[in-house]
Amino acid sequence: MKVGLSTYSLSRLIKSGEMDIFKAIKWIAENGGEHAEIVPAGFSFIEDPSLVKKVAAAAKEAGIALSSYTIAADFIKEETEEFLNSEIERLKKEVAVAAELGVRLMRHDAAWRPVEQCTDKNFENDLPKLVRGCAEVARYAKQYGITTSVENHGFFVQESRRVQKLVKAVNMDNFKTTLDVGNFICADEDPVRAVKNNAPYASMVHLKDFYLRPKSKNPGDGFANTAGGNFRRGAILGHGDIDIRKQLTILAAAGYSGWLSIEFEGLEDPRTGSKTGMDNAKRFLLELGL
Repeated sequence: MKVGLSTYSLSRLIKSGEMDIFKAIKWIAENGGEHAEIVPAGFSFIEDPSLVKKVAAAAKEAGIALSSYTIAADFIKEETEEFLNSEIERLKKEVAVAAELGVRLMRHDAAWRPVEQCTDKNFENDLPKLVRGCAEVARYAKQYGITTSVENHGFFVQESRRVQKLVKAVNMDNFKTTLDVGNFICADEDPVRAVKNNAPYASMVHLKDFYLRPKSKNPGDGFANTAGGNFRRGAILGHGDIDIRKQLTILAAAGYSGWLSIEFEGLEDPRTGSKTGMDNAKRFLLELGL
């Protein structure tokens, strides 16, 4: 397993102009990252196609791999056949970007709903659209040798059982899940048990940590609610309440040997949070003999 960083971790600096994507890639390499996961936050390959080759060249010059391309998507944002078709076509253009970047993995979301609408009934009703959207994008990506994936992300498709149900329903060897070890707590699911459930279906792993507090103990500003009303705040990997070591052991036992991408979204300076997170991940792997 190779440790790197999602550029999302540095997106605050990219959006503020303190960094651009090229400085971010260089920073990742200089601070011990073995790969960069590209998230177009603060820039767009679709709006500026010339960036694609430049980003690929920057990674080569820095001596690190590009592991994955991660983008937003929502197949049910508008409940019409026309919108679903347009979203599929938009994602196909993003697949072409991933191919030009030279990555073999691409994560896209499937759907978003407000927490109060994230019911099992709504998920079952929406599942055929999600399956069709994911399957058509994966089918298109196969010609490029790209595996697409859905992340446990955004409340609606977040519990391990829902992610599994979508992956199994699509039933394609190049459609899997980007397994975020921290995001399960947003749906109030035990993150260790959830990783064990979904490890066999993972094409990519995000390492992320959170501070967790029960709903009876509101910690104040900086914390957000889980689906069940508990409290969470992004933490530097290894500083929070998630058992990252146990999760790494489970992943290894399931045969996962791919990329580990640190996602930092805490209140600390992104450089501090990102570097400490990468350092801790590598130390955990050494301690565990992985």
